[in-house]
Amino acid sequence: MIAAGGGSAYTIAAAPLLPWLAIAALAGAALLVLGLGLWRRARGVWWRSAVALMLLAILVNPSLVEEKRSPLRDVAIVVVDESPSQQIGNRTQATEAALKALTERLGHEKDLDLRVVRAGKPQPGSGDDGTRLFTALSRAMSDVPRQRLAAIVMITDGQVHDVPVSDPATIAQELGAPLHVLLSGHPDEGDRRLIVDQAPSFGLVGKETPLTIRVEDLPVPPAAASPGAPERQARLTWRKDGGGPHQIMVPIGRDVPLSIPIDHGGPNVLELEVEPGPQELTLANNRAAVVVNGVRDRLRVLLVTGEPHAGERVWRNILKSDPSVDLVHFTILRPPEKQDGTPIRELSLIAFPIRELFDVKLDDFDLIIFDRYSRRGIIPQAYIENVVKYVQKGGAFLEAAGPNFGTPMSMFRTPLGEILPTEPTGDVDEEGFKPQLTDVGRRHPVTEDLPGAGKPGEAPSWGRWFRQVEARVHNGTEVMSGDHNQPLLILDRVGKGRVAQLLSDQMWLWARGFEGGGPQAELLRRLAYWLMKEPDLEENDLRAVIEGDRLIVTRQSLEPDDRPVTVTAPDGSTGTLALTPTNGGRSTGTMAISQMGMYRVSDGSHNALAAAGPLNPIEFADVRATPEKLAPAVKATGGGIFWSADGTIPEVRRVSAGRAAAGHNWMGFRENGDYVVTGFSEVPLLPAIAALLLTLGLLIAAWRREGR
Repeated sequence: MIAAGGGSAYTIAAAPLLPWLAIAALAGAALLVLGLGLWRRARGVWWRSAVALMLLAILVNPSLVEEKRSPLRDVAIVVVDESPSQQIGNRTQATEAALKALTERLGHEKDLDLRVVRAGKPQPGSGDDGTRLFTALSRAMSDVPRQRLAAIVMITDGQVHDVPVSDPATIAQELGAPLHVLLSGHPDEGDRRLIVDQAPSFGLVGKETPLTIRVEDLPVPPAAASPGAPERQARLTWRKDGGGPHQIMVPIGRDVPLSIPIDHGGPNVLELEVEPGPQELTLANNRAAVVVNGVRDRLRVLLVTGEPHAGERVWRNILKSDPSVDLVHFTILRPPEKQDGTPIRELSLIAFPIRELFDVKLDDFDLIIFDRYSRRGIIPQAYIENVVKYVQKGGAFLEAAGPNFGTPMSMFRTPLGEILPTEPTGDVDEEGFKPQLTDVGRRHPVTEDLPGAGKPGEAPSWGRWFRQVEARVHNGTEVMSGDHNQPLLILDRVGKGRVAQLLSDQMWLWARGFEGGGPQAELLRRLAYWLMKEPDLEENDLRAVIEGDRLIVTRQSLEPDDRPVTVTAPDGSTGTLALTPTNGGRSTGTMAISQMGMYRVSDGSHNALAAAGPLNPIEFADVRATPEKLAPAVKATGGGIFWSADGTIPEVRRVSAGRAAAGHNWMGFRENGDYVVTGFSEVPLLPAIAALLLTLGLLIAAWRREGR
């Protein structure tokens, strides 16, 4: 029993002189004796009863306890949604207006503290978690006892992606207070969106990778939903790796299969955009991007060695050491002019499959290498022309020239001369020399930073070669030079394909470790992958990557280039970024970013794309304001949902615990009345002297009544 007044409260407490069991036994015995006296109608039985009650009260030893209490202020938490969907239309202004009105109204409550938590703003580098208001709410509630919570208010568009999925009782227990929602949008909103339903992460180079998209209009127009309505279509525009646009018509509301051509290794970026619909909240979800990493199944290489020589085994060993290379190797052991009377039965029974290799299956190879091959009539001129067409259509060709390249037997005098970057002079140098990187070669990704190359002006640390075919360069880029600064390694682009020419057959000396050897394996690996159009080995290119909250832009160029680049942010704003030269042909620049989405970088000649965060965030999957996601939690806690598109708020009331917390156009904040005890005092209700005198008086009264 409690009686409160002001800052104090009173309770009756007991400090029994005997155990409660003993007191109960004595009370039972007294009850039997008094009952027997009452049955016999003995005189003074009521006075005896009074004496018994008095003695029991003395044994119970009651006292009056006074508690001094200090009331605690209630706490109201307001969670403000700052997710990207809140930037649509006037939602931000409506949210801030509602927050201001609510703050002013609750500021008049003297026993209420207000906490404002802003949440939902995405950070670069974070995952695709959507709007997580309840996570922020849990952190804000971590130091607030549930008995002090007056209410929770969320100002949002309703697109919340971490709503608890527990049963209503658990939700109510976890929150511990009414949850009210102020929706910043309108109930009749409509929007068109583009959905990438299925998209692979990897695809084989040279193949097409399927994906599925769908265009939806929300809500579905009544005319389109009626039976027999004509199928509606929308124009879809797509770009591959920032290239030119392509347009197709796609049906609305139905899955549409598409395919991505994977034409190079590394990231292949497909950008999709659908035209605006009849109702639009934002065009952000009319766009989508898909990144598919191109991987090669196997690098199929055809190696044709014109005659046995010391370097033949080196080429074979280097190519076979790479598990991603599928090598087909033929060596011409017996040219047509060799007539030495060898019996037919002692010759190889396997004929050189010229037609199969250079006509039927030529396009199946990723790289063709001619090693010291010369014009001897083994491969007909028509098949040589097939190799030229193969390169022009996008193939890769490498020639490692031997001494015959400087003679009338040179492959330059065949149709291959059309694609070879050099023309032989007819001379062959056989003096010792160390291959050197040219100035351009120090900037080219194939040869820059080769181990042992040394600094500009210094001699390389690798071993010497002893043969070089002299030639004049008429096309391509000279990246290595040899004896007397004659061209040694030349790279060129022909049509859609690429050609490399090495004017020496002495690379095997490096592999044998002569004079310390050299980086033949690394050079050939880079050379092969440049010929295969590996993006990381492009000599003139622009690249962009996102690391945390920074955009890093790298330009690779053969010529010094100090032009700044233009950076276009996901919201369409642009800025410039200066690049600083580093090593080789690279220059880099770094820019801090604060937005999620696709960044576009351009220097006027090249374009690069970089994605901050998810390409197709769940935040924009549906941007319509909705009460549906938060309705279960609101109902479980007894709160209310109110539309506040114009920034107005419903009436605010303070309600007692256990009363309804929401109604028509009003929301309640609970009055908990919580407190802390700052002190107490205890006063006995039966002081010893008073109890003794009262007991004696009752006994005397009982004796006198019975004595009459």
